[in-house]
Amino acid sequence: MSQATETTIVGTSALIERLLKGQFICRTTDEDGWRALKSPSTREHVEQYLNQINRTIGSAGEGEVFFCGYQQIGDGERKVISSQFKDICNALIPLVEWLVLVQESSGQDAPLSEGVAVRLTELQTRIEDTPAFREQLAKISHYRLFGSTSTNVDAQIKLVFKRLVDLGYLTRPNSEKQIYIATGKLDYLYEVIRFIDETEGLSLEAQAETATQRDLV
Repeated sequence: MSQATETTIVGTSALIERLLKGQFICRTTDEDGWRALKSPSTREHVEQYLNQINRTIGSAGEGEVFFCGYQQIGDGERKVISSQFKDICNALIPLVEWLVLVQESSGQDAPLSEGVAVRLTELQTRIEDTPAFREQLAKISHYRLFGSTSTNVDAQIKLVFKRLVDLGYLTRPNSEKQIYIATGKLDYLYEVIRFIDETEGLSLEAQAETATQRDLV
């Protein structure tokens, strides 16, 4: 077996392992894995393996984010999916409010998406300079998802960002710098929000944005 072939097999095995662990593969989190899954031949190889254990490759963000899903759904799989969906729903309001806060305080027209950098120090300065943003951050940081008990902006924002890295929505490429990059899991989150909006009419994004705009008036 050639060295190149061995490297391909090892690389693919590591990629499959990450997918089975529930990780989201995008250009930001794993460029090599992302390129591999963008290759039809490699993706087919991974798909064939996953199919043997009732798994399949799912995608979000117009095919730029990959994750592992079930190929066929029975009672056992349905329970797992229901539990995962419940966890996402419980986290939606704090996540959406955080996304709106970042968008509003940064003066951006579009919501945060995969590959976009967030400079924590700059964001913190804007929040500290605006009472409404400080109140919104305090509210967000005290949600159970983040669990802050601090009244200090610095402690609140750093805890929120650390938790978002732990959850896979952000990555911090350099531990020496306060620069965070949004991952493809956010694009997956947007698709979940759209699905819930369409099926249940919750309009979570609109509700969060309206609440924030009301606070700024």
